Amino acid sequence: MSLLSQVKEISINDYSYDLPDERIAKYPADPRDSSRLLLYRGGEISDTRFSRLADCLADDTMLVYNNTRVIHARLFFHKESGARIEIFCLEPLSPADYARNFQSRGSCEWECLVGNLKKWKGGALSQQILVSGQPCTLRAEHLGTHDKAQRIRFSWEPADMAFGDLLEAAGQIPIPPYLNRESEKSDETTYQTVYSRIEGSVAAPTAGLHFTPAVLSSVDEKGIPRLEVTLHVSASTFQPVKSARMEGHPMHIEFISVERSLIEALLRSGRTVTAVGTTSVRTLESLYWFGVHLLETGRHDDWVLDQWYPYENHREYTAHEALQALYDWMLAEGQDTLHACTRLLIAPGYRFQIVRAMLTNFHQPNSTLLLLVSAFVGEDWRRIYRYALDKGFRFLSYGDSSLLQP
Repeated sequence: MSLLSQVKEISINDYSYDLPDERIAKYPADPRDSSRLLLYRGGEISDTRFSRLADCLADDTMLVYNNTRVIHARLFFHKESGARIEIFCLEPLSPADYARNFQSRGSCEWECLVGNLKKWKGGALSQQILVSGQPCTLRAEHLGTHDKAQRIRFSWEPADMAFGDLLEAAGQIPIPPYLNRESEKSDETTYQTVYSRIEGSVAAPTAGLHFTPAVLSSVDEKGIPRLEVTLHVSASTFQPVKSARMEGHPMHIEFISVERSLIEALLRSGRTVTAVGTTSVRTLESLYWFGVHLLETGRHDDWVLDQWYPYENHREYTAHEALQALYDWMLAEGQDTLHACTRLLIAPGYRFQIVRAMLTNFHQPNSTLLLLVSAFVGEDWRRIYRYALDKGFRFLSYGDSSLLQP
C-alpha cells in the first residue's frame, strides 16, 4: 500500500483519549510562565515550569514562532425584533489580502459564520459604535453562501475610517468554543501572545501564550536566535475530524507569510529548529514542499499547498535543496516576502524535513493536531498524554505545554 493510501486509511478513532471537562483550562496560568512544561527527550518524560524554558532548549537550536495577532472577529447585531445575529469573520474576500482589507475605507467583504441566520431574512443590519471617540454606523449585508460559510458585505459611515479600527471597536475576541463561557475583558490580553503583531487570526497560536518578556530575555541571554513566521489561524482549527477515516476530512486552508531572511537563516545558520506551536510547524514544513514543487516543476502554481501533496510520489530532496530553490526563486523575482496558503496535513507516516523540536499544548481528542503530535513522537503520544493526565496538567488553549524533542 502506498504512503498516500496509508494516510487516507488512518482511523481518527485511534487518536482518542478520555479528557474530563475539569481538565480543560478555562483561564490561563497567572503569570503566564508559571504554567507547567512537560519535557519529552528521546523517550524520557519529566516536567518543570515554563519559566525555565531556556534551560531546556538545546544550545544549537533556533526558536521559530508565529507572530499572528487575534482579531476581534465576533460581531453582534440586533434586529428590530430583538433577535441577536452573530457574525464571525473568518477570511477576507474583497480585498482578499488581510492588510488591505483591514485598511479598507467605506466597505469590504468577508467570509463569515452567521449565528441565528434563519432569523436574518434579508436587509441590512446596523449598529452604532464609537471608534476612537467618533460615532460610526456599521452595517452588515448578507450576499449569499460562500463555500460552507456566508458572504457578508460590511459598510460604514463615516467612510474614511479603516475597517480594522471598526473591528477593534465593535468586535469581541473569539475564545475557543470548548471553554463554554463568554469572552471577558481579561481575554483581550491573555488570548494574545506577547509577540503578536500581524493581525489576521481568529484563534491564538496557543503554544506561544506561555511566553513572557522574562522568558524571551532568558532565551536571548542563552544565545538562541528567535525568528518569526506568520500563519493566520482559522476557526477550523477547533473542528474535530468527523469522518471515520482521514480520506474524508478536508483540511482547512490557512494564509502564511514568510520573510526571505528567515529562509536564508534556515539555510545558513546550521542550527536545528524548535518550532513554537503546530502553526509554526505547518508553516515551516510547507516551505519545504513549496521548494520541492519548484524543483520538480519550475513553477509555483499560486503557492497553494494541497493536504495530500507530501504523501504523493516525489524524489527525495534535502531540506537544504528545497529551501535553496525557494530562496533562489524569491531572489530572482525580487520577493522579500512569500505569501502563500497551506492545507498541509501532518499525520503518522509524515517525514519531518525542517522541524526537530516542538513546543505545543495538549490537544483535543480526535483532532488533526493530535495526529501531528503522533507523527512527531510516534506512539509515545499515548505515554505523554497519560503522564500529563496523571500529573494534573491542564489541557487545551489555556492549558499547560510540552517541549517535544524526539
